[in-house]
Amino acid sequence: MSLIGSSINITNGVTKTNDCGDHGYPEFLELVKRNFNLAISCGERLFTTDASGLWEAYLDNLPSDSKQYFDCRACKHFIERFGGLVTISVKGNIKSAIWKEKEIPMFFIESVKAMKEIVQKARVNGVFIGSTRVLGEPVTGEWTHLSVSLPDDMINHSKLLTAEQVMAEKLEDFKMAKNALMIYSDNAVDTAVTLLKTESLYRSEKCLGVAEWFRDLHQKCSIVKNLRNKENIIWSAVATAPAGFCHVKSSMIGTLLDDITSGMPFNMVSRRFADKMQPTQYQRPQSAPSAGNIRQAEKIVEKLGIKNSLVRRYARLDELETVWKDIDERDSKHNSSGGVFSHIQPKEKREQPRMSYDDLPIITMTWDKFSRTVLPTAMGIDYYVPSGLGNYSAIVTASDFNAPPILQWDREEQRNPFSWYLYNGGSYYGDWNLSLGYCKVTGITLQPSMWHGENAQQGKGLFLILEGARDKRHNEIGNALFPEILRPELREIRATIEAYSKDSKIEGYEESSACGVNPQYGDTHFNAKLRVQTPTGTVVFKLDRWD
Repeated sequence: MSLIGSSINITNGVTKTNDCGDHGYPEFLELVKRNFNLAISCGERLFTTDASGLWEAYLDNLPSDSKQYFDCRACKHFIERFGGLVTISVKGNIKSAIWKEKEIPMFFIESVKAMKEIVQKARVNGVFIGSTRVLGEPVTGEWTHLSVSLPDDMINHSKLLTAEQVMAEKLEDFKMAKNALMIYSDNAVDTAVTLLKTESLYRSEKCLGVAEWFRDLHQKCSIVKNLRNKENIIWSAVATAPAGFCHVKSSMIGTLLDDITSGMPFNMVSRRFADKMQPTQYQRPQSAPSAGNIRQAEKIVEKLGIKNSLVRRYARLDELETVWKDIDERDSKHNSSGGVFSHIQPKEKREQPRMSYDDLPIITMTWDKFSRTVLPTAMGIDYYVPSGLGNYSAIVTASDFNAPPILQWDREEQRNPFSWYLYNGGSYYGDWNLSLGYCKVTGITLQPSMWHGENAQQGKGLFLILEGARDKRHNEIGNALFPEILRPELREIRATIEAYSKDSKIEGYEESSACGVNPQYGDTHFNAKLRVQTPTGTVVFKLDRWD
């Protein structure tokens, strides 16, 4: 007779055994759970394998007179679907995530050994992504079965793709990464990383992350001789790679590696790279979206519920995560709290006798040192608006703060819908309602992508928010939604979003108070002259680089 279920049943919360005895079955179920939790306790990813015959190995190694009592549909489903899952070590060795002999009841130990041996000889063929938290059916009616639970980061949360579709994408990522490793040599990759790290190439920060990831993968594979282990190391890298990192050959880093490999002289490599990295070209569609792309965009926007997320407005200073704020702005925030005495006008601040600053010596230092040594005690800061072009910029945000995230650095658990725009090649101070000479700095903030982590591919920069600064050309720029700042799931409809952005407007222009100058790491416009009021007097600083 074949039982539909395990040899254990539960009545009113009490575990009962069938006539053949439980043979340590409750302990077996708990040990499988415990061993699985231990296997993934340090954040190891799970991988599928081509292991087959696991269910037969399980039954065939049980005592013959007890097999019928363990011939269970639910347990068979668990073993066949999840029994082949493995983790991968840093050296590319695989280890069963489910089967481990230690402490297993004697009745089941031969079955566990047989299944483990099959798994250990299997070949990894995918990254495992769960569609539900629980793998298996823990209970059916009165019977208990083999099952384990996944941590949240191993479950598919995509609203666009099923778990199977995400796993299929990971398979394509593996093929592309493996192919790139065969095409590009260690020397070419090292040269690319060196050029990008020394900022010899325009907007190098956009490609440095993927270049370093690819170099590290190259190095890990080069010290392993076994071909199966090399593949496993690639699978391990693919499992945690940021979106797009595996697309080496078809990305900007691929074109750079092609130029390096061809023996092209550096000046030509640099020029070709700069041409392709121009903000008007990089990841920007160069033609109108097709009708099919527009239809697909409508479907994706509806599935993600991001219709309101596409509407942008100018940000206000009081909304930003500032590293410094002018004392008047701090007082303004304090006095606007609606307290009992908020209506009383304070005594006018006495103007300090003005002196000529023309003869003050200028102290040159980095932003890093300035932020550590000067900023904490600065009472007031003025920025010298020079003639010529500058990196004038505006910070914008979502008109509906509760709309779902669409930016790479915006997350449900830590909202940050702020972004920024500036003009390619710089813009003139007059276009931002500014005049030559010193202008009051009302606040200083890092660029929004750095507020909760650097997001290295977006580069590093800071904002000196200037009093009265506003973009007079705001009607020309659309709503500043650029493909390179959007979440990966929107990549396939970037042409439609680009067209939408060009035809839209940024709201809240009259209330904008988060505009100013945007010195960026490694940029030639990182040349900020600041007049700082300190407790001991006024000092002029020139910030000439980031660090």
